[in-house]
Amino acid sequence: MTEPEANRMPDGAETSAAVLTAAGFPKMPARTLMALVVSPEGSLTAAELAEILAASPAAVSGAVRYLQTVGFVHRVSQPGSRRDRYALPDNAWYVASLRQNPVYERLADLADATALQLPDGSAARTRVEEMGQFYRFLMERLPALLDEWEHARLEV
Repeated sequence: MTEPEANRMPDGAETSAAVLTAAGFPKMPARTLMALVVSPEGSLTAAELAEILAASPAAVSGAVRYLQTVGFVHRVSQPGSRRDRYALPDNAWYVASLRQNPVYERLADLADATALQLPDGSAARTRVEEMGQFYRFLMERLPALLDEWEHARLEV
């Protein structure tokens, strides 16, 4: 890899970030997450992220703050340095984030509250009630699915 290529993300990682963005993930956090995923150690400083992403320190700061909030990264202090590293969790980041992500419960609760505001027996209420049921179904089934994935991943 030539020097200029060493300081940028692979095209596949940029494409993955674009797919995350198209699915509703904020653009800069998606790019930051993918930069961390493809980094050799799974961790980078804010300055390294800014260089790789060709982004301002403020953009990187906002992105890592968002990623920390949703549980995708954590801050790691470096002894003897003022610079922290931002790292993926030790265990598989996707499993950790899905197990700890309260979004499905929140969406189910919001669907239930919304359904109560709609006319009884209406098509809209039925759709919203089904949405809440779907998110509760996910919450119930996701832990077993993730356990199954962990088992399959360890067998490879």
